[in-house]
Amino acid sequence: MWDEIRAGAPDGDAAPVQRPPAEVRYAEELVALRADDRDPRPPGWELSLRAARRFVIGDVDTGISRKFVGNPSLVDRALVTLATSRGLMLVGEPGTAKSLLSELIAAAVSGDSTLTVQGGAATTEDQIKYGWNYALLVAEGPSTRSLVPAPMLRGMAEGRLVRFEEITRCPLEVQDSLLSLLSERVVAIPELTGPDGMVFARQGFNVIATANTRDRGVNEMSAALKRRFNFETVFPIPDLDTELALVEAEVTTLLRRSGVEPPPDRDVLEVLVGTFRELRTGAGEKGGSGAGPDRPSAVMSTAEAVSVAHAVGVRGWFLRGEPGSAADVVACLAGTAAKDSPEDLARLRRYLEQQVPRRPGPHWKALHDARHLLAD
Repeated sequence: MWDEIRAGAPDGDAAPVQRPPAEVRYAEELVALRADDRDPRPPGWELSLRAARRFVIGDVDTGISRKFVGNPSLVDRALVTLATSRGLMLVGEPGTAKSLLSELIAAAVSGDSTLTVQGGAATTEDQIKYGWNYALLVAEGPSTRSLVPAPMLRGMAEGRLVRFEEITRCPLEVQDSLLSLLSERVVAIPELTGPDGMVFARQGFNVIATANTRDRGVNEMSAALKRRFNFETVFPIPDLDTELALVEAEVTTLLRRSGVEPPPDRDVLEVLVGTFRELRTGAGEKGGSGAGPDRPSAVMSTAEAVSVAHAVGVRGWFLRGEPGSAADVVACLAGTAAKDSPEDLARLRRYLEQQVPRRPGPHWKALHDARHLLAD
């Protein structure tokens, strides 16, 4: 399947799927890193720690692109954790690229980032360990033919990393099904007898889990499960220039894939990213910084900024045949900054009316002039 995708996307931008996994998007870089990798590798890893680090944070000298914008020491600690017997837990605000980081690490370490469990209220233990093909089960009884392996069983059997997204969205009893997996490194299949009844983890298996701090308390992890993970916090991008460069790069790629010809207007992106940063922190409210009184309850993350910038470019090109404008930013903001909250919509209106006029520049003025376009 991935060979067909690569064949259909020689430049990485015309893929027949909307978002290929990291091992497909960056296949050439992974091949080059493996060919030049002379450092010792942990058992079961496809790259050494140094090469995996270069894949994630980039290396200008060898032509490896930067894929994760964050503290390199965080990447170092994450890789070291995964080389031990402890799982890795990435926590942070929504939209801080926790899932992206876990995907990149899995692609570098295992060459496969698709062994993923998506956590949620409806997630069951069968979706984590294994299930059954019930037609074969009825016809033949329990057997390896009727067994349907889930990501954890496959990860153990193949010696690969398994990603568990939004683990705190799962019920506690589902979370705790990981206890024996992480401690004993074995999946017991009581329906099968003999050696088929136990699947032992091969070298290279481990778990990367993610959790949003805003979900804390939804299904709080047990102390026993927490002990089996090392926790690392992924923080928002600290400075404007870095965040603006990231948004511009991501949006440029997304617009090309959407059939939008012109690149995004950098001045419009600067206004959009600046708006997100001010709404995110409450900076500028009453002359201070930090969480101001008009900070929306919605998540104003970098990922949301990319989504809005994408919509701005699509709106400008397909409706008027031009790059998006500051007026398009206003038109697209409500669905992100306000969602379905009347209070957040009122906060956004106050920001456009009271804070934006204080910002110098024609694009900030255009943003203020277009405040009437904010959806009711």
